[in-house]
This record gives sequence, C-alpha cells and structure tokens, in this order.
Amino acid sequence: MPAVTPAPTVELNDGHRMPLLGLGTYLLDGDEGTAAVGAAIASGYRLLDTALNYGNEDAVGRAVRDADVPRDELVVTSKLPGRHHGWDEAHRSIDETLANLGLDHVDLYLIHWPNPSVDKFVETWKAFVDLRDSGKVRSIGVSNFTPEHLDRIIDATGVAPAVNQVELHPYFPQASLRAFHAERGIVTESWSPLAKQSELLTEQPVTDAAAAHGVSPGQVVLRWHTQLDAVPVPKSGDVDRQRENLDVFGFTLTDDQVAAISGLERGRLWDGDPDTHEEM
Repeated sequence: MPAVTPAPTVELNDGHRMPLLGLGTYLLDGDEGTAAVGAAIASGYRLLDTALNYGNEDAVGRAVRDADVPRDELVVTSKLPGRHHGWDEAHRSIDETLANLGLDHVDLYLIHWPNPSVDKFVETWKAFVDLRDSGKVRSIGVSNFTPEHLDRIIDATGVAPAVNQVELHPYFPQASLRAFHAERGIVTESWSPLAKQSELLTEQPVTDAAAAHGVSPGQVVLRWHTQLDAVPVPKSGDVDRQRENLDVFGFTLTDDQVAAISGLERGRLWDGDPDTHEEM
C-alpha cells in the first residue's frame, strides 16, 4: 500500500522545521503501540507525539528505530512531567526519556503543564534552553501555557518556545492565544484536535463542508486546523484512519467554511485550564 504524501512543513523560530500534521500516541503502548506507530511512519507520518507520562516512549522509540525512514526525517516529540520541574530534575528527566526512546536526542521537547502553584516552570525553561544547547534536544517548547506563562519564560530567558501545544478544536478555537503565538513566532499545536468523545463530527458546518469537498468530517476538521496555522496531532492506531487523517492537503476549505466551523465555539471540553489544572 503506497504511503500518503507526508505533510508540508513549517519553519520554527529556531530555524528547524516540523510537519503541519502529526500522530498523537497516547494509549498506543506495548507491541501493539509499536506496530501502530510503525504503520503510521510507513504511511507517511513524520511527526510523532509522545510524553513520559504516557508510559509509551519505549514503544514509540522502537518504532522509530525499526522504521525504514532516516532518523533525521522524523520529528520525535516528548514532554517533561510536572514532577520533574526544576533545573536538576529536567536534566535527569531528559536522560530518562532518551533511555526509554533508545535515541540520542529528542527533536521537540515540551514542558507538559506549567503547574503554576509549584511555580518552577521558569527554572525548568532555563534548563530546557541548556538542554537544547547541549544537543540532547533539538527544539524546545511548552504545552498548555497561557500568554502570561509565556511572557514570564520569554522575559526570563529571551527565548521564545518554538511550539505551544494546547487544547484546540472547533469548540475551542483559541483565537486570542493563536494571535499571541503569531506575534511571538510560536507555532500552535493542537491536542485533541477532533474533540474526541463529542458530537463534533456530526455538526452541520462540518458535514456540509465534507459533502462539498468529497472528504470525511474528520478530514474537514483537520484541514480547518492547518488553515488556522495550527498543527494537529490526531491519535489513531487504525491504519486506514491514520492514512485518512494525513490525507488532508489536497483540498482547501473556503473562508466561509472555516468561519462556520469556528462558529461552533463553546469553550473547553475538559478540565484543562492551565491556571488551575496541574499534572505531576
């Protein structure tokens, strides 16, 4: 089965590039997880998203090492957990992640949550800059950071994250945050881009656009993300669904279709307010 054409790429603020669509790997673990990630790579995925807290870095790493794709063509992302905030802790955590993955560097390393009550994310970001300079990490970013959190780490270091990965889908388009990112050269990455366990894919603006372009509702939503200059990382272990999710660059939504889908906005779907939600 031929691969889908890999996604176009975007240049990050550090000069590196990353694909405009990737694979989320949450719950893809063990041998089945390795097989699913391997199938995704074979199908054309080049951006893979994992985290220490997902418990599957080993499965993702095996798939990367076994792939018939040069390592430098893959962007492997992982995330530092809240319990590892701090200078020394972050340095130990990346070594644990690299050992799990069986790789000598991570292409994109994110602070998973700011955990503001602990208030160590600025110190952690300083460690991230050091990890980047050491070569253990190629690009550095954050996840679930607000503009206030972002300003604090930028003011403290002069280094803006390459990426901020946040909850983003048509029910929560995050227009003001995306504008903030654009002003500072930060790429927006979308977790839960299809608003899992919701009725999103049956909403009329989505199904109307799908009918108009002869594609699936899921493809419409993922294309909506990319046209907002956001990078979605949909999770799927099904080969056919993986290929469908990646195959979204052959059509373009109209401005009216994008606006109608954005008009579904109603707010966060989960308890994920970065000012209050914390994960260790």
